[in-house]
Amino acid sequence: MSRYNVYALKTPDKLTFGDEIVPMNRWDVKESLDRELLVNTYWQSQTLLFLKRANRYFPIIEPILKEQGVPEDFKYLALIESGFVPTIKSPAGAVGVWQFMSGTAKDYGLEVSSEVDERYNIEKATVAACKYLKDSYKKYGSWTLVAASYNAGRRFVDRQLKLQDAGDYYDLLLGEETGRYVFRILAIKMIMENPSGYGFKYRESDLYPEIPTRKVKIKTPVKNFAVFAKENGVNYKVLKYFNPWLRRAYLTNKYKKEYEITLPAKGYINFAFSDYKNPDGSVSEK
Repeated sequence: MSRYNVYALKTPDKLTFGDEIVPMNRWDVKESLDRELLVNTYWQSQTLLFLKRANRYFPIIEPILKEQGVPEDFKYLALIESGFVPTIKSPAGAVGVWQFMSGTAKDYGLEVSSEVDERYNIEKATVAACKYLKDSYKKYGSWTLVAASYNAGRRFVDRQLKLQDAGDYYDLLLGEETGRYVFRILAIKMIMENPSGYGFKYRESDLYPEIPTRKVKIKTPVKNFAVFAKENGVNYKVLKYFNPWLRRAYLTNKYKKEYEITLPAKGYINFAFSDYKNPDGSVSEK
């Protein structure tokens, strides 16, 4: 045991979220961040999984955030919402990487039905989330309050701002979950921007690789997705992995809507995890 050490962590003097300054000169802010840094640094298995999965999903989310004019820091919000488990569903019924409820998803243009649920489509859900976040920013003028309201809801944040005569997230007394929410995002951001500084050691080949994909467009019904999968060079399991938004083994497509089915690019259908290397053929370490 004399060789085992648990270290206190240094909190930064300067930190931002969405280019907004975090008031690190305040003791309450510093202690709240310190708590989340400790929890997420020493919950090693979960945070290491975050690092592994982010390597696959950040490249999908980042370009959409940029195109939509939403700060890149919101990729960490998606990560803590879902752990980048695309099929996750909360007890309250929130679904997918961005944890949309059904009504909100429909309000922002996502199809939600017994056969198709685009909350599970990471690309479309990210676009919808960006629209939601930008609407919140028009209301609050603060990305930090936008993040808090994503967790607690706009009406709750509105009530607390009025009740407490406050205009800033860091001045609000909030419940356990929302009070910790932004600090958890900040802690994950700090760890993921400097993982080795927090004791996370891994090779690039340990991360889950971004798998190149191709799109297959359909406008007709599909009677059997198992057959469809084989016709397109994959099995049903792979088809559903890349398209969890397809909620049945068939698609009636009564109105002949065009859908894009995502499939692994040719040559990436059955590649071994251990075979993943950098583009130059090397296996780098961190």
